[in-house]
Amino acid sequence: MSATGIGAAVRRKEDLRFITGKGHYTDDIGRPGQAHAAFVRSPHAHARIARIDTNVAAALPGVLAVLTGGDLQADKIGNLICGWMIHSKDGSPMKMAPHPALAVAKACYVGDPVAVVLAESLAQAKDAAEKMAVEYEVLPAVVDPAKAKEGAQIHEVAPRNTIYQWHLGDKAATEAAFAAAKHVTKLDIVNNRLVPNAMEPRVAIGEYDEGAEAFTLWNTSQNPHVARLVIAAFIGMAPEHKLRVIAPDVGGGFGSKIFIYNEEVVALWASKRVRRPVKWTCDRSEAFLTDAHGRDHVTHAEMAFDAQGMIIGLRAQTVANLGAYMSTFCRRCRLIFMQRCSPGSTRSRTFIARSMRSTPIPSRSTLTAGPDGRRRLSSSSGWWKSAHARWASIVPSCANAISSRPFRIRRR
Repeated sequence: MSATGIGAAVRRKEDLRFITGKGHYTDDIGRPGQAHAAFVRSPHAHARIARIDTNVAAALPGVLAVLTGGDLQADKIGNLICGWMIHSKDGSPMKMAPHPALAVAKACYVGDPVAVVLAESLAQAKDAAEKMAVEYEVLPAVVDPAKAKEGAQIHEVAPRNTIYQWHLGDKAATEAAFAAAKHVTKLDIVNNRLVPNAMEPRVAIGEYDEGAEAFTLWNTSQNPHVARLVIAAFIGMAPEHKLRVIAPDVGGGFGSKIFIYNEEVVALWASKRVRRPVKWTCDRSEAFLTDAHGRDHVTHAEMAFDAQGMIIGLRAQTVANLGAYMSTFCRRCRLIFMQRCSPGSTRSRTFIARSMRSTPIPSRSTLTAGPDGRRRLSSSSGWWKSAHARWASIVPSCANAISSRPFRIRRR
């Protein structure tokens, strides 16, 4: 092996800058004349917004503006989007509810932003946010994904809180395998929700150049190119050539910083409203409520065995919590989760009949989403065949596929 060829050690060059305190993160940036933003967030998982009184907060020292979802709508700022369209087994498109950057009529998770206060200093903004008077009509909430289909409905467009129903596998072959089985093992598998906790919390700084009619966004992003595309082309903040997105050093992401968040949109929009740069820095408690969460699946799995103890069938039904709204990428992640749990052969080279179903639902808790994968979803049969073959070679048996995952298991 040569010293410069494939496989040669590559020395890291960036460490000295970071360990000597010379990193340049988003919160290190300060724009001339910038204002500071503090969000007023719902303390309820599900509630109608009856009234927002901004008068007291707006009159406090240093406060520049108090903005609500109504102001956002008046300026025709679009909703946050989901990057993938998924169709149910009957061919119907997923039932996606509007996701405004500031809640308008109803708050749908704890931490859902209902207003933003802009002030000369962060302390003044936070003080004013605490003085905001918001009246809520609290609605029933469901936090257990397994019970959400029978709970109170969160969005009118999604009956029984079901966003889509997605199937994979050969149902007829699977039923035949189970009918012929000598033994069937059943498990309830809970893949609990996780909270991302990067070393650097999220930050967004929006600046509007009135002369050029252009925006600049500094944010803690793993993918500024996607942020620019979505905020320009879909949310409609500005034409893409009038929006620049800058991601400086990012202190950890792990998937949670690839999403397009409310605060980034609001910082840009608010900077035009007050004609000053607007900076928002997330604190740790706020991050736990608002960063895109992961996992939260409840699965009922069954495995069929023949008389020799060989696996002949696998079927599973998963309820996946997608949170209060559809986030940028989490639909695709649920599909990847289902596909990767469905290997095509065992160590004995005996075909396993498999049938897997996923029913993603929204839950009236905080926003939930999974980290994005690296491949673009394709409906072509070749993509599915290659994916199944790849995972069949990696996972030697369905039993190992289940036992190797960090699930909490409840036996029935």
